[in-house]
Amino acid sequence: MNWNEKSIVFYDGDCGFCNHVVRLVLKFERKPEIYFCALQSDFAKNFFLANHGQVPNLETFYFFTNYQLYSQSNGALALVRNLKFPFPLLQIFRIIPVCQRDQLYRFIAKRRHRLSKGYCLIPTNEQKARFLS
Repeated sequence: MNWNEKSIVFYDGDCGFCNHVVRLVLKFERKPEIYFCALQSDFAKNFFLANHGQVPNLETFYFFTNYQLYSQSNGALALVRNLKFPFPLLQIFRIIPVCQRDQLYRFIAKRRHRLSKGYCLIPTNEQKARFLS
């Protein structure tokens, strides 16, 4: 399978807040086409090194789609396009300069472990095939 043709959410697998985001995506995605991968996994490390020449930052959310890697606020806004209404309306935040959006993103990212503690997502049997390790 060519993973460069898939949409993949890369998230901190040890973060309760991030696991809540994954659960939200699973619940509200338009089509069950998005794959998920913990940044701590070998797949993520190999994917980033092979495609972007870097090791992923655990404090950053990444969304890979259409051969493009988005991160931080751009990643979140690219992802919401794939969710059911009303989430695509969040695209309105693109009018805010990316430096300001990412500043807010980093503020939340640094506090993400305090926002939601110890949540572990347990995917259904159908969803398990979409989690990459």
